[in-house]
Amino acid sequence: MFLNVQAVLFDLDGTLIDSAPDLGAAVDQMRTQRGMPSLPLDAYRPMAGAGARGMLGVAFGMTPDHPEFPELREEFFRNYEQRMTRTTHAFAGVPQLLEALVGLSLQWGVVTNKSMRFTGPLTREMPLFSTARAIVGGDSTPHSKPHPAPLLEAARQLGIEPRRCIYVGDDERDIVAARAAGMPSVAATYGYLGGTPQVDGWGADACIASPQDLLTLLK
Repeated sequence: MFLNVQAVLFDLDGTLIDSAPDLGAAVDQMRTQRGMPSLPLDAYRPMAGAGARGMLGVAFGMTPDHPEFPELREEFFRNYEQRMTRTTHAFAGVPQLLEALVGLSLQWGVVTNKSMRFTGPLTREMPLFSTARAIVGGDSTPHSKPHPAPLLEAARQLGIEPRRCIYVGDDERDIVAARAAGMPSVAATYGYLGGTPQVDGWGADACIASPQDLLTLLK
């Protein structure tokens, strides 16, 4: 389906890795320490891709304009730093997919809105990312997704024209960013989806129900 592809770029949380267990536990700890009942992981999972905004929204019904949001966000960050890879794992099929991309002589990288405060240590600690040729975090450029700047920076790091890259993500902003960057886009429907599982209106060039489905699109 995709011709002359030289690289595949991926979103991180909800696309390559399932980080919801650690993100949820980090914010749920804040609830229990305040005498509030624990919430199940299923309550946190759909919003795991939205970081602190999503987790604090689920745990406390708090939006970023709340006066206490900055303080609770930093508490959440500290909790998460202590357990970033404790229960986080690659989605089934992702290690095999990445190995196959390398075998096809395709470069790959990560473009995430997760700040480098977390993205750097996490990708260094997990062997999954040893063959990644570009790692771009939410604060690596002046703008984060849905702005195209992070995707264009990853293409620059790879030395590949944006139109020769594919971007795979599980949130509508990923598809918007790819379109703005001039990259073909793939919606990962097995991911978190930002709590809105209807992806038909996103405008992605293709959808995949599992990581391995991407290889079919590349053949």
